Amino acid sequence: MSELELQKLQKKYGDTIAVRQVDLVLNEPQYCCLLGPSGCGKTSLLRMIAGHEVISSGSVIIDGQDISEKPPSLRPTSMMFQNYALFPHLKVIDNVAFALKISGIDKLTRHERAMEMLRGVQLEKLADRFPNQLSGGQQQRVALARALITEPRVLLLDEPLSALDPFLRIEMRAELKALQRKLGISFIHVTHSQDEAMALADLILVMNDGIVEQYGTPMEIFNKPRNAFVANFIGGHNVLAIGSKLFAIREDRINLTPNGNSQVNTIEFLGANVKINVAYGKSGKLNVSQPDVLFAKSKVEVGDHVKVSWNKKDQLELVE
Repeated sequence: MSELELQKLQKKYGDTIAVRQVDLVLNEPQYCCLLGPSGCGKTSLLRMIAGHEVISSGSVIIDGQDISEKPPSLRPTSMMFQNYALFPHLKVIDNVAFALKISGIDKLTRHERAMEMLRGVQLEKLADRFPNQLSGGQQQRVALARALITEPRVLLLDEPLSALDPFLRIEMRAELKALQRKLGISFIHVTHSQDEAMALADLILVMNDGIVEQYGTPMEIFNKPRNAFVANFIGGHNVLAIGSKLFAIREDRINLTPNGNSQVNTIEFLGANVKINVAYGKSGKLNVSQPDVLFAKSKVEVGDHVKVSWNKKDQLELVE
């Protein structure tokens, strides 16, 4: 029996198809990221799983049960919204306990359970504060505790890290991954950040125009992008037409040597790596990534002419 199965899931808004017959099977608890640009259908897909969007066709099955027609309150899912949607007039403990209150559970019991959830996200000392007295990261943890208090089989997260500063975002990525493993349930996480998906996911679905262009592990997606869209969107690759075919070549597999026909356009120092953009043939531009140590030895500067080369085995043929 699968943890989660999507069968030919489709969403239409009038004549517009937002999600086009998506299939997915999770046979065990996994951290799954829906990755793609704005408007690709990833949030509509998430909301159909949650029951917040009516399914146009297809099915959502969890633990062998078709829940496609059930309202959100009767699904074994819980959703954490992008803006956290905390009630400003309720204290932290009552925000977390709100779903239990709606279910008719007495105050003592629901507060005990809420405190247990707050301890799990290291916020038990802030139980009596209001949301406007919390930092962005603390609000995010409250929203997470509230989503988990109903003990869902699948947790749905709609860009949960987008409102956080870069340092806190990295810290919370590690906490989300650890929490998913601890709870032993599937997380379905919508994001437009390639780095976020690569860091978090066991499985990535790369979406574009309502379809899944490719799915696989982060390593599979990065090392073997299926087509030009995936190679370009996931980053770290150059897409080139060589003869009558398209190929992807990783930026870190390209060599630069002095005195060639390609001119260095820009150089970006990124810490451990340096990105060098060079003019190259009919394709126009090529990105090259080098370790900072190698770059320091090469002494390449903007305006220099360099020779570009790579091993033929590093050319990955793409599907048109």
